[in-house]
Amino acid sequence: MTTDARDIYVTALKNTHAVEMQALQIMERQVERLERYPEMEQALRRHIAETHDQRDRLEEALQGLAERPSALKEGFLGFVGNMMALGHTPAQDEILKNTFANHAFENFEIAAYESLLVIGEAAGQQTHHAAFQQSLREEQAMAQRIHELIRPTTLRYIELTTAGEKADR
Repeated sequence: MTTDARDIYVTALKNTHAVEMQALQIMERQVERLERYPEMEQALRRHIAETHDQRDRLEEALQGLAERPSALKEGFLGFVGNMMALGHTPAQDEILKNTFANHAFENFEIAAYESLLVIGEAAGQQTHHAAFQQSLREEQAMAQRIHELIRPTTLRYIELTTAGEKADR
């Protein structure tokens, strides 16, 4: 059985869609718990809205090819996303661990979109190129925003912890 560029593109669309669903699970669990880090909460809430748009763009591309997201990938990565979000909850430094993980995950998504764009070009699928460029820019902006929040989040964590206050979230 041979695989053509269109098949690779469809797989990349499904994979990227599953990653976006995982991102939603992670961010939605985190934002529910944030209490003392309003800048991070605001960034996550904004990016949750963007991620819904990104998911819609991917679904539109899949529908245009008479394809649908992979229920198996969605289910598995949704479960993994929930476990990732819950994995740091018992930690005293939950906010720091989540910040590090979010920074890494945003860069993972950047790589996924860059690859998707290359695969789309190779498959001659340019219809959604601009939409995926928009998603890539949103992921790059969020990665930059989280990077910018590392220092103030860490300083706030130190401030709260040394004052004997709840600092984990």
